Amino acid sequence: MNQGIWLQDLPVDLEPERLPHHVAVIMDGNGRWAQHRNLPRIMGHRKGVETLKELLRCCRDWGLKALTAYAFSSENWGRPLEEVNFLMTLFEKILRQELQEMIAEDIQIRFVGNLSSLPLSLQAEIKHSMEMTRQSQGIKFTVATNYGGRQEIVHACKAIATQIQKGLLKPEEISEGLFEKYLYTVGISHPDLLIRTSGEMRISNFLLWQIAYSEIYVTETLWPDFNRHEFHQALYAYQKRERRFGKI
Repeated sequence: MNQGIWLQDLPVDLEPERLPHHVAVIMDGNGRWAQHRNLPRIMGHRKGVETLKELLRCCRDWGLKALTAYAFSSENWGRPLEEVNFLMTLFEKILRQELQEMIAEDIQIRFVGNLSSLPLSLQAEIKHSMEMTRQSQGIKFTVATNYGGRQEIVHACKAIATQIQKGLLKPEEISEGLFEKYLYTVGISHPDLLIRTSGEMRISNFLLWQIAYSEIYVTETLWPDFNRHEFHQALYAYQKRERRFGKI
């Protein structure tokens, strides 16, 4: 499907040339969405997956190049064991069920975070899905799983220190560009727009290095209710901003 066809559904008040190339989302509010409906929290996570799938399709339809989703933070292990186990199982199930569709839609999926701490069966599904979509040329879909921004920076510092200790790198050779090569997100562009749902005014240890100049959009809408209309509003607000990157 060519980009001209994708953009047929683009709202008329959005300018294709001013759309963000890369959008990142903090998908907050699944549990509260379920509790407001007297449902188990896991039902909110199920609905949240459907919302993410629809957002991915919307990015594809409207010509956006990359989407990164904060699926499971390194702090989320502190949630009730039943909920954590459900999420791990849900991740595996989604990857198995959706892989062929992602391949058909030319989606390249990548996972970032401390993946070695995940269940071995989930690690296997993650590796398989990345290998099977590695050559895809469509939207780049990144899933942050067992991810923490501080942990990522510490991980990079340790890796660089090891290179210096081995004599393979000199301290004066360290630059921003070199540092980025040791991040989980190496090779992934920085987000132009960060969206957080549920009205919380914080970034929750997400992409601390990468969002240095990202525009931030917060909505009171809980993640399971974040639809195309809500995404449209976020993109419209983004286009009204002037990105100066510290310049005049």
